[in-house]
Amino acid sequence: MDKITVVGAGNVGATAAQRVAEKELAREVVMIDIAEGVPQGKGLDQFQSAPVEGFDSRVIGTNGYDEAAGSGIFIVTAGIARKPGMSRDDLLQTNARIVREVSENIARVAPDAIIIMVSNPLDVMSYVAMQAAGFPRERVLGMAGVLDTARYRAFLAMELDISVEDIQAMVLGGHGDTMVPLISYTTVSGIPITQLMDRSRLDEIVDRTRNGGAEIVKYLKTGSAYYAPSAGAVQMAEAIVKDKKRILPCAAYLQGEYGMKGLFLGVPCKLGRNGLEQIIEVELTDEERAALAKSAEAVREPMELVK
Repeated sequence: MDKITVVGAGNVGATAAQRVAEKELAREVVMIDIAEGVPQGKGLDQFQSAPVEGFDSRVIGTNGYDEAAGSGIFIVTAGIARKPGMSRDDLLQTNARIVREVSENIARVAPDAIIIMVSNPLDVMSYVAMQAAGFPRERVLGMAGVLDTARYRAFLAMELDISVEDIQAMVLGGHGDTMVPLISYTTVSGIPITQLMDRSRLDEIVDRTRNGGAEIVKYLKTGSAYYAPSAGAVQMAEAIVKDKKRILPCAAYLQGEYGMKGLFLGVPCKLGRNGLEQIIEVELTDEERAALAKSAEAVREPMELVK
């Protein structure tokens, strides 16, 4: 791909830009931020790591959108981050205003681009972006399920003392306290997780996954997670750039899938060159289906506020 743009040069954005460059997913990586000098300085610093890391992607920092013209993918991280005691929904109105403006600019300079939304509250911001850019649902995706699933897999690996690579899992639903880790689809090299761990311990890990972001915010006090969120966004970008047809849990706009429509929710998505190429509908247990419905309600409420 010729160009990938990251909007927001804070911790998540800058780390995402560095990862995109190191993986050489685009010839040019553009980092946009309103803070004067910040994207320029970070971009220069990143490209100076290229001779050491051995990548040729050029990193360019800018305060405007002209340099981003024609980008194939935009990873949107702009907005305010959570502070201790804040829920993702507390960020709602401020970030909706920022994301609306960002999305209008994206549509102006790159009308064929794919948007990967990282800003919180994520499911609602994905909806705001789709409306503001006027893009079809195939080209607006939210990065939440990949991150939530990574946290779940990391906690399971820590508990069982095994490689993270051998844990297959999927977390669906809204990105927040109502997310739905699918225990019935969690396996270790094909072995059902329930054979390796008792249910009460598994429930504790599910609970820790739901509060994974808050746990980090509590430690950091003045910021929120960025290494894992940026990795999640870049994994999605890589699946698109390389047309990998990966099945990843992403926030997608539902039009009847899972019996729901008119909202973004984390579901298994096939990602390829065209962005969202298919939503995979899996059979859920009654418990999982009820949890997904509850999660959808938690997304609809703040969504009504930004409409």
